[in-house]
Amino acid sequence: DVKLKKCDACDLVHYCSDECKQGHRSQHEQLCKERVAELRDEILFRQPESTHLGDCPICFLPLPINGEKPMLSTCCSKWICDGCDYANILRQLRENLQATCPFCRHRVPTTHKELEANAMKRIAANDPVAMRQIGNMRYRDGKYDSAFEYWSKAAQLDDAMAHFDLSLLYEKGEGVEEDEKKRTYHLEEAAIAGHPDARCNLGCHEVIDERFDRAVKHLIIAANLGHDASIQEVKDLYAKRFVCKEDFAAALRAHHAAMDAMKSPQREA
Repeated sequence: DVKLKKCDACDLVHYCSDECKQGHRSQHEQLCKERVAELRDEILFRQPESTHLGDCPICFLPLPINGEKPMLSTCCSKWICDGCDYANILRQLRENLQATCPFCRHRVPTTHKELEANAMKRIAANDPVAMRQIGNMRYRDGKYDSAFEYWSKAAQLDDAMAHFDLSLLYEKGEGVEEDEKKRTYHLEEAAIAGHPDARCNLGCHEVIDERFDRAVKHLIIAANLGHDASIQEVKDLYAKRFVCKEDFAAALRAHHAAMDAMKSPQREA
């Protein structure tokens, strides 16, 4: 029995040998590219279950993505919502305790040196969040080559925010040559992982390219995650009749539901 070898890219055809595969390449190449693009779109336009931030590890509610930013604890690389952070501060003041992380109770760093030391410890444990954080520090210092190195390592470990940051480097040409394909690739990887800003950027670029069907898909996915800028873009496209009434109404309902899920008495305090 001959074990057939499938095309590595599209899985549409099988070959009896490498020679057969090579001989069929010219006939199969165009169909293969089209199928690869279809498979990529199936992944790209799948609605994520949550944003890249996920839930607060203390109250288990979705972390907010608009305006107020959750707090990143460098000791454990956990994103903490402002409600749980505020409740922890009140507890420490009431009981006269030293400032500690709301999640792991590690002492809060008081200097930039301590903060960086915490992140480097996490990097030694192969933590992509810490890698991205050090990359952010290097970027703010104007050390774009170093920032690119740390963000690339974090992206290899599937950190959505690192992918988003790399897309900006390739867009601006900071530390790397401007590259539209790489910018789009990293935006797509971030969007697939639930990064609403990346998804919104993709949608806006599709509007510029007048590919409105793809733009609407991107923007509705981000709006469904509770992204304010995206639902506004959907409203604008609805006014221009690029979005049907049913899809617009569904996007509004999903956006409101996502926003409500992010609320709590502690966060509203």
